[in-house]
Amino acid sequence: MGKKGMIIGIALSLLVIGGGLFFMDQTEETVYQSENDLSYVAKVEGKEFYIYKDGEWTTTFLAGVNMGAAKPGTFPGELAITKDEYLRWFKQIKEMNADVIRVYTILKPDFYDALYEFNLQNDDPLYLMHGVYLNEEGIAELSDAYAEDEKIKKDFIKDATNLVDVLHGQANLPEKAGFADGKYTKDISKYVIGWILGVEWDPYFVNQTNEANPEMTAFEGDYLYTDGASPFEVFLAEVGDATLSYEVQEYQTMRPLSYTNWLTTDMLDHPNEPDGTEDMAVVNTEHIKGTDQLETGLFASYHVYPYYPEFLNHQPEYAEVKNEDGSINTYKAYLRDLIKEHTVPVMVAEFGIPASRGKAHESLYSGFNQGGIEETEQGEMLIDMMQDIHDEGYLGGLVFTWQDEWFKRTWNTLDFDLSDRRPYWSNPQTNEQHFGLLAFDPGKEKSVVYVDGNDSEWSEKDQLSKNEENTLSVKSDEKYLYVKLEAKDFDFEKDQLVIAIDVKDEQGNSQTADGSLIFSRPTDFLVKINGATGSSIMVDAYYDSYYYQYAEKLEAIEKQPAYTKKNSGLFNPMNHALSAELTLPQTNEVIPFSKYETGALVLGNGNPEHEEYNSLTDFAVKDGIVEIALPWQLLNVMDPSTKQIIGDLYQNKGIEAVSVENIYLGAALVKKGSTEPNKIMLEPYLWEPWELPTYHERLKPSYYLLKEAFLEYDK
Repeated sequence: MGKKGMIIGIALSLLVIGGGLFFMDQTEETVYQSENDLSYVAKVEGKEFYIYKDGEWTTTFLAGVNMGAAKPGTFPGELAITKDEYLRWFKQIKEMNADVIRVYTILKPDFYDALYEFNLQNDDPLYLMHGVYLNEEGIAELSDAYAEDEKIKKDFIKDATNLVDVLHGQANLPEKAGFADGKYTKDISKYVIGWILGVEWDPYFVNQTNEANPEMTAFEGDYLYTDGASPFEVFLAEVGDATLSYEVQEYQTMRPLSYTNWLTTDMLDHPNEPDGTEDMAVVNTEHIKGTDQLETGLFASYHVYPYYPEFLNHQPEYAEVKNEDGSINTYKAYLRDLIKEHTVPVMVAEFGIPASRGKAHESLYSGFNQGGIEETEQGEMLIDMMQDIHDEGYLGGLVFTWQDEWFKRTWNTLDFDLSDRRPYWSNPQTNEQHFGLLAFDPGKEKSVVYVDGNDSEWSEKDQLSKNEENTLSVKSDEKYLYVKLEAKDFDFEKDQLVIAIDVKDEQGNSQTADGSLIFSRPTDFLVKINGATGSSIMVDAYYDSYYYQYAEKLEAIEKQPAYTKKNSGLFNPMNHALSAELTLPQTNEVIPFSKYETGALVLGNGNPEHEEYNSLTDFAVKDGIVEIALPWQLLNVMDPSTKQIIGDLYQNKGIEAVSVENIYLGAALVKKGSTEPNKIMLEPYLWEPWELPTYHERLKPSYYLLKEAFLEYDK
């Protein structure tokens, strides 16, 4: 080597050494080294949660988000999110002024590589709370944590210790269907501030474990022990102790530990809860204590939503807690009730509001419902809940969730779609798909239509029919069937536009019962644009899946024999169920079966770039042009990607999928005062099936509202 080469080599060596020293200094400032030679980045003392920053212990209210494992076109078990996507999302989350993300299970190496890279480039890191998931199929099959030679417990511990290795960049996981695999090389352990082990516990699993193992009432480990615990709580303590022990043994590191819990298995009594399963089991993590060797402590974690279970609406004393403006706040009441029971800090590890068209539960006093919420309202409600969480003394709150999840289902729509095809289209009727702050909208770069009254996206090739009265155009994507109607001399305040839609062959109405509308082919649905507040979509009574489900099948509502006849001329309002009949045990009050009209159409502007954007917009009217977005499920389409619809409910004796080639549409203008029958000619609309959806990302208005609100809790 020449002299010049030696100088360069020495300089590079010094740079590497200097870099190493710099890295060590940085590590020393962000990782605490205890007298017992244990390193950690977070700890609990009393009811405070501390993070080690810049060489000292700091405490702050933690604001963050949960993050799922799926994107459109995939199920969570595919773990298909890429490193670039994670990096982009981490940047957006940090720009939202969030401190923490929480994930539920081991992810692919891309996640950990991305977090390592992101935090390396940011002085203020994004912290992680990590979960360990339990296989729900195993729980359903065994329903006892100690059954079959402690299979559930052993699998739980194995997954937890695998995760420890993953966090330290020392894992090579083999391929296994539904699980992450690959080589994990990045040590992100200094960014992980806590464990949140487990899932929302099935009350039957809890009680069956307790009943089958009455002798399991105490545990004493190196780091955890129990005091007055149930067998299920002993099971949790054993898993937690094994996790802590493994990380200390292998890496001389520990971190604060917690377990997932929710209202269904909290330790509080809810005497006015009408559903016995919601108050039949208790998981009280106060019965799990830390030994003197546990330097990082324990905290509690709960998923707390404002609309469920029902006791949040009906527990009398909760209605006594009010906001400054006098409005009732049962969410705050519950938070206040819960935290009193704890000697450790408490995290609300999930809270959220879905910005969806469909809804599944209602919050009686606040309107913080499970769906039927606009995207700006979503942000405002999240801010209010976060403020309650903060004001009631919780250590932090994690919004559920970062991204929308197309694969999800909900109880009042799941029978009307195909479970194996859910990720391939977006269903605004299913609230569970729309909790995210990040939306996935159809279309590679933008949607094919924005319902705003501006028809620039439409062209002549979209026209389905044209006559002297009106021009009807149709388009579609992974979320909606779009209709544009131009009607001559249409007066929105006085006249009515009617669109007839035929989806299912060999059924439907050939005319309305009063004879005012006559169709060229039997029709299943009627869309009526009838002013700002009177517009709706209606369904042929024979094809009314809501009526069939809740009257003919479940006998929860009154039967109507006329609805079971083909070609009755009857069109029903489109409803979704909200709750079965309830009897409140404390007061004996009977709450009747409840529903809402999901077919009611909302006038607005559905363009996210418009200042008057309303995400719940169904139709827009401007300069004689009417644009309508009809969710596929409102047309009894079970999967638009494979063109599957609900078949003949009565002939099939249930909801079964059948294939369809075309659907047919036609329109008429009904002038105010007209008494002449209107004949509607229906023409076929053909759309192409797809295997994988197209989509693009969009930050909802709720994201930007939280970005400002999170500054309130900043650092």
